[in-house]
Order: sequence, then C-alpha cells, then structure tokens
Amino acid sequence: MDYSIQVKNLTLNFGNVSVLKSLDLDVKEGEFIVLLGSSGCGKSTLLNCIAGLLDITDGQIFIKGKNVTWSEPSQRGIGMVFQSYALYPQMSVRGNLSFGLKNAGLPKAEIEQRVKRAAEILQIEPLLERKPAALSGGQRQRVAIGRALVRDVDVFLFDEPLSNLDAKLRSDLRVEIKRLHQRLKNTMVYVTHDQVEAMTLADRIAIMRNGVIQQFDTPSGVYNRPVNLYVASFIGSPSMNFFEGKLTDGGKTFEFADLRIPVGDYAFDSKPADGTKVVLGIRPEHVSIGEEAAKSSFSVPCEIEIVEPMGAEVVAYTRVGGQTLTFRCSSDIELKDGDKVTLGFDIARGSMFDATSERRL
Repeated sequence: MDYSIQVKNLTLNFGNVSVLKSLDLDVKEGEFIVLLGSSGCGKSTLLNCIAGLLDITDGQIFIKGKNVTWSEPSQRGIGMVFQSYALYPQMSVRGNLSFGLKNAGLPKAEIEQRVKRAAEILQIEPLLERKPAALSGGQRQRVAIGRALVRDVDVFLFDEPLSNLDAKLRSDLRVEIKRLHQRLKNTMVYVTHDQVEAMTLADRIAIMRNGVIQQFDTPSGVYNRPVNLYVASFIGSPSMNFFEGKLTDGGKTFEFADLRIPVGDYAFDSKPADGTKVVLGIRPEHVSIGEEAAKSSFSVPCEIEIVEPMGAEVVAYTRVGGQTLTFRCSSDIELKDGDKVTLGFDIARGSMFDATSERRL
C-alpha cells in the first residue's frame, strides 16, 4: 500500500513533560485525515512535527516514502494553512500568492499560471488586486489556502483553519475544503477541535487525548463503535448517555438502580465475567418514544423534565433509574415539560465499557 505520510513511534518531550507518546500514524495516498481532540491533546503539536516546525525527541517521519525526520519544512513537499491567516498586509492577494514562488526562483510565467489556477479553484479571481484589509475573514482564509495551493505539493496540512470564522462562514468553507479535496485528490491532514468538521470532512479520524491516539477509524467507526469511554463521550452532540451498573445472570442482564436490561442482542468483543461493573452507553438519537419504544428490547415510563426545540428536531431531558437521559426526536412529536412518555432503545445499538479499564466490551 502507498502511504503519503508515515509517523513511526514518534515521541516529543518538552523538558520533563511528555507531549506526544510513541505515536504511529499511517496516512494513505490522497486520504483526508482529521486530528481531533480537545485543547492541549497534542493534535497541533503532531501536525507541527509532520511539518518540521518542531524537532521530535524520538521516532521517524516519512513523506512520500522519504525519511524527512530532520529535513527543513521547505524540503518536505508540504503546504500549510494556519489558524491565523498570516498574510502580508502590505501586499495584494496576488502578491501574497506569488511571494513564496518568487523567493523559490520560479519562472514568471509559471508563477502566473499557478496563481491563476489557485485563484480559479478558490474563486478569488476578482480579489487578486485587493489587500488583506479589504477582505472578509472567509476571503482571507481562501487566500491563505491559496498560498499553500500554489506550491503544487502532494501534502496539505491545515491547523484549525476555520476557528476564527463565524458559524455560517465555517459551514460554507468546510464545504469548499471538501470540494477542494475531491478536485485535487491530494493528501490532507486537518487539525480541529470541532467534531462536526471532523465527521463531515474526514476519510478517517484520529481522536487524540493527552498525546496519545485513542482511536483511528472512519467517522462511522468512531461514532458507532467507540473503543473507549473517552471516544464515546467526545463524539456526538448531545453526548452519549451513560448508565453505570453491572452484568448479572451469567452476563445476560445489565442491572442499574432497580432496572434490568437484557443484553442478549449485544455483540460483545470479549465476554466479561458475571458481576463485572460496566457502563452502558446509548446515543440520544437511538432512544425511541411511544409505540416505537414499546417494540424495543427495553422500554421504561418517564417524565419529561426539559424540552429544547431545535427546529427540525427536539432534544429532551428526563431521568431513568435516577440518572439523566437525553434523547432526540422529530419536532413533529409534540413534547412539553411534565409529559409522561414511554422511552426505549435496542441494546444492539448501544456500547458497553468496562467500568475499570474504560475499554469497549
């Protein structure tokens, strides 16, 4: 298999502090990879190591099969887009796009051709003579992407490029970046703390925590089969519901509070012993209501505490066995505070985790 980027056993220490810990990451040719995690998890640090902006403590980095562990950023064949637009304010858009190419000594005709192509792809042709001060945030970010684009490289690295934009612009540019990848088919590694960006853009997502990759899988994989409690709680909005209990009846029943849920339909990765303390996770959108709930493998009467209308859907909060349960349903279902309803779910769509190790069962 052809790998565009390979990170092998990468470790980075700042003094006595271990920031990245024996990381391995294989990125296929033309893949769109998202590094996802909360602030301080090491995702931007890993990207900067791949870019050559940080010297690693141990391990190796390969780009297009070439060992670039100690190569300068300019020798790695990458184009990088930062969170801050990092544009030269005194230069026009054309000047910003062509500056690096001029410094590299490219012929004038080729520079013009690359600038024209990038401007056409990003739809910034009418802006070429403007200076950054005369551009909106979204236009500036397009120019920043264009500056990476003109380098005509195989690998693009994005460090939270949309975080400075408002919600509408973020949504619009997210679509543009996806279109850009579909058109160019270059390898792209994208850092974000926004799970919506990750789920919509990525071919695969590397979810990071404390300098360690927790799970590296497709959006569907991390959503439907999270490998541990952290991934399960991090992906999804509203967050997954968790119920703490134990397995009884030879592992056939999950007990919490005074409730007993049959788990015969659950596909265990490894069968735990009877009495094992476990955490059951159910996503809000997998909770059914009314007649649908009655058909589920488990149903229970509840009283609605809070209702949040969200337009096309409703998010509501109740309690089951003394623990909070959040669920989502269509706005066609009229709910109000104090309503008594029947809720249910199929255990096969849930996730179970060992309460001690927090690993998926």
